[in-house]
Amino acid sequence: MAKKTYEKPTIIKVESSHSKAGVPMPKQKIRKKIGGVAIDEMVERFGSPLFIFDEKAIREKYRSAYEAFSSRYPNVQFGWSYKTNYLKAVCAVFHQEGAIAEVVSEFEYEKARELGIEGKDIIYNGPYKPYDSLVTAAKEGAKIHIDTFDEINDLEKVADELGFEIPVAIRLNMDTGIYPQWSRFGFNIESGQAMDAVKRIKAGGKLRLTGLHAHIGTFMLDANAYKVETTKMVRLMNEVEEKVGFTIEYIDVGGGFASKNHLRGIYQPPEVVVPTIDDYAEAITSALYENIRGNSYPKLYLETGRHLIDEAGYLVTSVVASKTLPDSRRSYIVDAGVNLLYTYFWYKFNIELTREVSGISEPAMINGPLCMNIDVIDESILLPRLRRGDKLVISPVGAYNVTQWMQFIRYRPRVLMVTEEGNVELIREREELSDIEKREILPDKLKLK
Repeated sequence: MAKKTYEKPTIIKVESSHSKAGVPMPKQKIRKKIGGVAIDEMVERFGSPLFIFDEKAIREKYRSAYEAFSSRYPNVQFGWSYKTNYLKAVCAVFHQEGAIAEVVSEFEYEKARELGIEGKDIIYNGPYKPYDSLVTAAKEGAKIHIDTFDEINDLEKVADELGFEIPVAIRLNMDTGIYPQWSRFGFNIESGQAMDAVKRIKAGGKLRLTGLHAHIGTFMLDANAYKVETTKMVRLMNEVEEKVGFTIEYIDVGGGFASKNHLRGIYQPPEVVVPTIDDYAEAITSALYENIRGNSYPKLYLETGRHLIDEAGYLVTSVVASKTLPDSRRSYIVDAGVNLLYTYFWYKFNIELTREVSGISEPAMINGPLCMNIDVIDESILLPRLRRGDKLVISPVGAYNVTQWMQFIRYRPRVLMVTEEGNVELIREREELSDIEKREILPDKLKLK
C-alpha cells in the first residue's frame, strides 16, 4: 500500500456552526444537472473544461423579454447583439425566436449573412466601419448607424458610387444621470452636435435619416436612466421632423440591461439590485407614450445581449491539483482560467459542486492553470476539502466570455448546448495545434528540417 505524502498541518479559524451574528454557515452549493442532463456524464463524454449552454433557458429568457416590451408597446423588434456571444448555435436560437442581428464589425456582419440573415435584418453599429463594408451594407439594405462626421462623408461617397439615396440612422450620446457618461460614441445631444449631424446629412442630399440610436452603458442598474434616454431621443425626433423634415421610422435604445451576475463592489445580491425586465420595459415605453406627438409610433429596437444569454451559460472545470498557501488557505488549481473567463475581472461568479463533499468548509482560493499570478477564479471562498477530479460549475458565464476568451497558453475547450429535448449537441470543437498555426508562415531560412 502506497504511503501517503506528509503534509504539515495548519490551524485555521473556522466558525463551525454559526457566525457571531447567529447566521448559519453557508451550505454547500450543488448543481448536478444542466438542462436536465447530468454534468458528470457530459464531462465524462466530452472532457474538461466545458462551456455548456441551456437552449430552453435561452428561449424562455427571450420570450419573457419580448413579452415585457410587446405587451406595452405595439411595434417592437429585438436585435441579437453578436458581440455578446456569436457562437452560431446561440445566434440561431435567437433568430428562430424572431430577433434580427445587431453587429459592430464587418466580421460580425459576415457571420450574420453566413447564418442566412438578410441585410435588411442587420443593424450595423460601431465606431469603425471599413469603406468596403459600408458599400456591402448599403447594397444589402442594412440599417447603418452613423457614429462620426467622417462616416457621413464615406456614406455620401458610397451613395455616389451606388447611385441611390441611402437610408441611415445616427448614434447619439447624452447625459442620463449615469457616470461615467458614455460620450465616446455617436453625436452628443446636449451640445447640439446631434442636430448638427442631422443638418449635415440633410445638406448633403445623398442620405436620408430614418432612425435614431443610443447605447448609454453596460450592466445598467438604474432603469430610470432608460426613461431619460428615451425621453431625450423622442424629443430630438420631434425636433428633427418639425425643423429638418426627415421622418424618423425607428428609435433604437440599445442594450445594457443587467443579468443576475454579481458585480464586484456591489455587496447586495443581484436579486436585490438588478432591475427586472419589466422595470426596463416600463421605463422605456412610458417615455415613448409621454413624449411622442400624434398617433404615429416609431418602431422600437432593442439590442439586448447580456440579459438574454448570461444566465444560460455555465463553465464546468475540474480540480487538477491542490496545495496549502503561506496564509494557510487551500489553493485548488483547476483546468479553466481567466483566459476563458474574461468577465472575472468584473464579476464574482456563483460556484457550485457537482456532488456533496463531506467535511467542514475551509477558506480557499481557486486558481486557473495559467502560468500567471493573476489567474484567479475566486480569491476567497469556503470549500470542503476537494479531491483531484472534483468538478466546479461556474455561472453565469453566457455573456462575453466566448467572444472575449483568449488562446493563451492553453487550447480553448469544447462548447455544448443542451437542447430543449434534453439532447447534448457539440456546438464548438476543442481547439488543436492546427487551428492555431493555420495562419502562421515559417520562412524557409528558419526551418529546422
